[in-house]
Amino acid sequence: MVREARSRIEEVETTDLIGMANDPDVVIVDIRDVRERQRTGYIPGSFHAPRGMIEFWVDPDSPYHKTVFAQPDKKFVFHCASGWRSALTVATLQDMGFEAAHLKDGFASWEKSGGPVEKVEKTD
Repeated sequence: MVREARSRIEEVETTDLIGMANDPDVVIVDIRDVRERQRTGYIPGSFHAPRGMIEFWVDPDSPYHKTVFAQPDKKFVFHCASGWRSALTVATLQDMGFEAAHLKDGFASWEKSGGPVEKVEKTD
């Protein structure tokens, strides 16, 4: 299933996304669970959209729609930890008519390649 999804979607290499990170026309969307973000940090400026809600948040007809996804002039790049969930997510969104790409090797590759990471401050 993941292989089929990857064959029909745009995959962005880690170094390319690091170079696009400050581009105001690029929206990086983190679909990892909130606990993953707390544990490992996140890409600065990324928008958090948990995987379980993404179709509802993207769909303009949904009562849960988020306006961040109503920007047709933006390039959306989704990511998860390793690229599997984001590949399936982008394939699903593409089927819904929403254009997006995904970070091929996920957040793990972003971190390994020296991409900036913001840590979640722990509250006691």
